[in-house]
Amino acid sequence: MPVVHLLDYVAGNIRSLVNAIEKVGYQVEWVKSPDDVQNAEKLILPGVGHFGYCLTQLSKGGFLGPIRNHIASGKPFMGICVGLQVLCEGSAEDPTESGLGLIPVRLARFDSTGKSVPHIGWNSAKCPSKSPEKYTSFYGLHPQSKYYYVHSYAAPYNEKVLADQGWAVATATYGDETFIGAIGRDNIFATQFHPEKSGKAGLRTLEAFLNGKSIQSLDAPSNSTLVSGLTRRVIACLDVRANDNGDLVVTKGDQYDVREKSGYESGGQVRNLGKPVEMAKRYYEQGADEITFLNITSFRNCPVADVPMLEILRRTSETVFVPLTIGGGIRDTVDTDGTKISALDIATMYFKSGADKVSIGSDAVTAAELYYENNCTLSGGTAIETISKAYGNQAVVVSVDPKRIYVSKAEDTTHRTIRTQYPNEAGQEYCWYQCTIKGGREARDVDVYQLINAVEAMGAGEILLNCIDKDGSNSGFDIELINDVKSFTTIPVIASSGAGSPSHFEEVFRKTTTDAALGAGMFHRNEYTVKDVKEYLTSKGLLVRENE
Repeated sequence: MPVVHLLDYVAGNIRSLVNAIEKVGYQVEWVKSPDDVQNAEKLILPGVGHFGYCLTQLSKGGFLGPIRNHIASGKPFMGICVGLQVLCEGSAEDPTESGLGLIPVRLARFDSTGKSVPHIGWNSAKCPSKSPEKYTSFYGLHPQSKYYYVHSYAAPYNEKVLADQGWAVATATYGDETFIGAIGRDNIFATQFHPEKSGKAGLRTLEAFLNGKSIQSLDAPSNSTLVSGLTRRVIACLDVRANDNGDLVVTKGDQYDVREKSGYESGGQVRNLGKPVEMAKRYYEQGADEITFLNITSFRNCPVADVPMLEILRRTSETVFVPLTIGGGIRDTVDTDGTKISALDIATMYFKSGADKVSIGSDAVTAAELYYENNCTLSGGTAIETISKAYGNQAVVVSVDPKRIYVSKAEDTTHRTIRTQYPNEAGQEYCWYQCTIKGGREARDVDVYQLINAVEAMGAGEILLNCIDKDGSNSGFDIELINDVKSFTTIPVIASSGAGSPSHFEEVFRKTTTDAALGAGMFHRNEYTVKDVKEYLTSKGLLVRENE
């Protein structure tokens, strides 16, 4: 099996890239020292997180010089995400650090006016077409395909400057900003998107680089099939917990209660809807844009390094090449042998096992309470802060579990209220959304507005917005809650709780500016597939990623 060298400097989920490389027929050799770079024939530099941190780590390890020499020698080099950014002159993310300067551009932060930042989701990577009949692609990039991006800083596209230096560029557009999605020249190829998380389209790009297929002529797509821009993300969620026999199963609750009701043959037992790895693979094959595991059991009575969920992630990442999020138990804890384990250590284990993002729930609420007690001062030691500092904001999702609290008028509470179209039985027309912890079992004196503002300040990059009142109802998402949250936050929001049919996904994308929508029970029970939802959205004129 041919070999490619991979330089890992704690770059997040490296396991998925290894799995993707092996999937296309190559074996990974790890770069452990600068000498290994010199001996490499093909070299890949992946990366997530902070530009300055990446450059600092590479510099401390003595890798920058050998990387320059490898590229200058004409041997194949590929950079992924921050691995592309390293090739640029510098970044507004850390003006004190200089890149390698091969690409004549400085990275800038996306403008959050009218759009969420980070830019998270499936977008294009389009090469300019030189004739109406033919399309010149490089490294397997197709104009109809969508690729997975997750970043706050991008390399602005300057066609003349880049063309004058011989760079071939595939661009993406986010709002009114056009940036470099992929770039190549001679032996260099780099992508801002993650090919290992871009499904079959990404695997095709990786394979083309490894096999040296840099230029390809394709029939130009018709305008009807070529739609650029960010797609509507459809996410499949699996609630995972141990049943009474100790097996990890996928379950689904009714307002967070996952046990069968009395009167059923299996009354009182954990509702078992299937095996996590097999179900995740099925959703991937149906076209899910992301898979989320919510580990209800978390770390009860189990040594941290031997959590069955880690094995589920490892096995899932072998066959599922879209982003994986894991939630549950990501907090400072004490292992069964008395060893103290930090939230960052737990997140690192998840990332090494195949996760791309971690979702933090209860710990985010208690961190927010402390934040306000300290007059909105960051402690620096919360799970959100430590993980986002090491892996970037985009690696941290905060899962919000609120429920409606009705009041007669807004002045009856100090919390942020909305006037709802759905009064309660007492006729009260105002409500606020109270945050809960411990799977919805304990309410806290914190509202959604307070929580999200606090966690955004701490470094959260995405909000998973649940609603206890809607959970398991199959009545559609809480549109009022989603619109309220989108009115004050600039980070991406995933709408969750209540999806029961494809029309509910259309409704939430039409009536709100949510960045993604998540379904669970309707998929688990095979009432609808992810493919059904996407085909329905397409029929209604909404842009989704086509399954290749």
